[in-house]
This record gives sequence, structure tokens and C-alpha cells, in this order.
Amino acid sequence: MLEVRDLHVAYGPATALWGLSFELRRGELLCIVGSNGAGKTTLINTLAGVLRARAGCIVFEGRDLTALPPHRFCAAGIAIVPEGRRLFASMSVRENLEIGSVLPDAKTRRTGSLEAVLALFPALEAKLAQPAGELSGGQQQMVAIGRALMARPRLLLLDEPSLGLSPLIVRELFAAIVRINGQGTSVLLVEQNVMMALRIAHRCYVLEEGRMVADGTPEELVERGAIRRSYLGV
Repeated sequence: MLEVRDLHVAYGPATALWGLSFELRRGELLCIVGSNGAGKTTLINTLAGVLRARAGCIVFEGRDLTALPPHRFCAAGIAIVPEGRRLFASMSVRENLEIGSVLPDAKTRRTGSLEAVLALFPALEAKLAQPAGELSGGQQQMVAIGRALMARPRLLLLDEPSLGLSPLIVRELFAAIVRINGQGTSVLLVEQNVMMALRIAHRCYVLEEGRMVADGTPEELVERGAIRRSYLGV
């Protein structure tokens, strides 16, 4: 479904990603783990079109997206939940959610999409008229995920959804991610909370200093002693 080939990304003269190649299969929940500064956010922003690749290519459903402008990535079927949520704090929860469905196809199905989001996150139903900035951190993350789902993506990109949240809320959000994937949406999750990520992923890649250093099923990665000690922190 998604093929990344020899991807190089830089900030000016400083290279952040060095020749990454990996694939995500249709219906898969793929996780990319790594420590702070490994390049996870750079990678996911590049896959969403926010950053430009210096070299390499991004192929989604057989189509090369590498040179497309950012807004065309969403139209192609990719939606991102960015690190830090980036909601419009003074706008209502409903307005924040509806922003995700501005493209024509998503807009015509907005009512059904909103119902699906509220079924996934029932706590938001009573908050629809409330400014998003007044919600708790966990509820804001629900809105951010819901906003991305309103675009009806075939691939959902999640950047550190557990960041700054309590363990109880993290478990709730990760259960929702599993449900989203189970309903047919492919998911690419980048995450520093390695153990939570390994519990839900079908396959994982380990990113270290801008390079992929290991891949496999969660069980395979944990069984590799060097990987476990050096990269997974367990």
C-alpha cells in the first residue's frame, strides 16, 4: 500500500533521514519506534507532505506522491494526527472535527463520519459545543484523531499520540487505534512509548539517528537482545 524507497530528508545542510526504505501493507498497523531525536516526526511529516524529501520516493497505492503539494496528500487518502494535536483552541469541538471533512467526498459524508467518531470517542458527544482548548489533554487527542478520521483516510498517520498523557488515557487511545485499524484503515504509528506500541503493532521498524536499524514483528524485536537493550529500553 505504502512504499518508501531510499528516502533522504534534510533541514538545510543537516540530513535528518538517511536512505530509509520500508513498506506498509494494506490493513496493517505498522509502528516505527525510536528515541527522542531519532527522526520519527521528520519521517511522518514527510509522509504527510508537510516536509519535502531531498531524494527517494513515496509511493502510495501505486502512485508516486513525492512531488505533490501537501494538500494533495490528503486528497490521495492520507491523514495525519500531528504531534501536539494542533487544534484550534477557540473553536468548538464540532468545528475542529468538521475541518477534517472539507474535501468534497468527505464533506458529503460528514454526518456519518461524525457519528462514527462519536461512537469511537463517546466522551466527545457532550463536548461538541465546547471550545477545544477547554478540554483535557486526552480529550484533545481524541478530537485530533477524530478530525483526521473525518477525512475518511485509507492511511492514518499518528505522531506520538501518547505524548504527555496519563497511562489510563494512553490505554484508551491505543484501544481506539486498534479499533480504527480493525475497521479497515491502515495505520502508521510513530511512538516513543515502545512497550505500548509493541502491544498493538503487526510489525515494527526501529529508527535510530535517521536510519532504520531493525525491523520485524514485535516478538522478533524483543527477542533480539542487542535491539532490546540499545533501542527498546526493555
